[in-house]
Amino acid sequence: MAVPTLRCGFSGSRWTFALVDRGCRHRTVATFNWIRGQSSVAQQPLHTAQKPRKGAQEWAAVVGLEIHAQISSNSKLFSGAEVRFAAPPNSLVSFFDASLPGTLPVLNRRCVEAAVMTGLALNCHINQKSLFDRKHYFYADLPAGYQITQQRLPIAVNGNLAYSICVGKQQREITKTVRVKQIQLEQDSGKSLHDDLRSQTLVDLNRAGVGLLEVVLEPDLSCGEEAATVVRELQLILQALGTSQANMAEGQLRVDANVSVHHPGEPLGVRTEVKNLNSIRFLAKAIDYEIQRQISELENGGEILNETRSFDYKLGCTVPMRDKEGKQDYRFMPEPNLPPLLLYDSTSLPAGADPQQVIDIDRIRETLPELPSETRARLVQQYGMLPEHSFTLLNEVGLLEFFQNVIKETRAEPKKVVSWVLNTFLGYLKQQNLAVSESPVPPSALAELLDLLHTRAISSAAAKQVFEELWKSPGKPPAQIVSEKQLGLLQDREALEELCRATLDGHPQVVRDVKGGNPRAINKLIGLVRKATQGRAEPALIKQILEKQLSSPAP
Repeated sequence: MAVPTLRCGFSGSRWTFALVDRGCRHRTVATFNWIRGQSSVAQQPLHTAQKPRKGAQEWAAVVGLEIHAQISSNSKLFSGAEVRFAAPPNSLVSFFDASLPGTLPVLNRRCVEAAVMTGLALNCHINQKSLFDRKHYFYADLPAGYQITQQRLPIAVNGNLAYSICVGKQQREITKTVRVKQIQLEQDSGKSLHDDLRSQTLVDLNRAGVGLLEVVLEPDLSCGEEAATVVRELQLILQALGTSQANMAEGQLRVDANVSVHHPGEPLGVRTEVKNLNSIRFLAKAIDYEIQRQISELENGGEILNETRSFDYKLGCTVPMRDKEGKQDYRFMPEPNLPPLLLYDSTSLPAGADPQQVIDIDRIRETLPELPSETRARLVQQYGMLPEHSFTLLNEVGLLEFFQNVIKETRAEPKKVVSWVLNTFLGYLKQQNLAVSESPVPPSALAELLDLLHTRAISSAAAKQVFEELWKSPGKPPAQIVSEKQLGLLQDREALEELCRATLDGHPQVVRDVKGGNPRAINKLIGLVRKATQGRAEPALIKQILEKQLSSPAP
């Protein structure tokens, strides 16, 4: 895979570094100021720089991701405690979650099935035998002093995830692949709430023990946009499978990014880890900033520390959390209270085995739903839409379902439906910062409006007026709006011919321009007639009548 490189150039007292576009849509740029031999990264929006001078030094960036997805399950990974967002603090805590002595873990079957299904969707090898381990560290929201995870032998390994990005001025779409190192089951920790005013920390254990899928990706990425695209694609896959709601706003999908830079052809650089990124937009910004920060540090004679950092979204930069120079000893050890997790396929399934007591990998494989990549291919083939349109339909939550409901209820051409949903409907949503579920215009209303347009009951201009009224007056049928506003298409051809003749008589100079060899001048006449009809006449019909009258001798 081609590696985007970062190039630097010097101008006066400022160095400029540019990520050369070989796979990322935008060139990412940072400018560094020299002040007495020291540099500081300008914490401001990034702007595209001019092409770096010939011979400028190159850098390559390497990015790997660790993604934690909360499993969609009614109960936790090793206890029967309920899983629910925004419940009162410490109201969903079992004895095991609180680490009371004598309590034992009981593995949640649903979580195992979710891990297998996710592994199959990501083309992983499913290990028929996997192990659980204890990862020891001490923190207030981890009452046991250790986390149960799968360090030595995880449930799934060696997969891959395909994703598409647009490159170049023509926005050419290319498909890339990132390798999936492993998928492991593990329990979440609780949540610490720091009260600086009272100098105290409160602990909420509702989240403690919730089942997580940790998806570890190989360092195959090279910029923030690639990372953001991969995470969004994984999010869509998890939601399609139903294995995770993957709502980042509710903490159901969290990302750690490992970032390093090096000169092409040389060994990889020291990496830093940016922790707990819970927004796709901030993920891209954090990675691109960290790439630029490391280049600045190295170019100024500094060194990169192997440390953990966090992203301050208000400042738009990463800040140190703790160093990792001394490797932390988690003292991994086998989990003594859980036996090896054994899975089966059609060839190894014991005869007469109780389906409730075993998990059959092949049976889960048969239940895999249509994945996002397959959905996009189907939409392109079925409706003749452009690939980028299929991406938009899937990326906006609820938009695909809205589109499909409109298609079911209208006789309009699919391409016309695509245009209205992606341009008009989505444009109104973006303008008012609304989700699809919050739209005042339901699919049935848009379908009825498109039917009126399809049967030539209204013009395209009138249809936009009707849609605007639908947005302002929810619940009012399009036909009623057309009647009340008198937006129906003008059907009286004789009246339209008289109006066209009057327009020609009233604008002799424009008529002379048309007859004098300026065919574009007729557009002004068409506009005048449309204005006189308040948009109730079809432009094509107006043009046909005007051309006929212009070619006929004056009466």
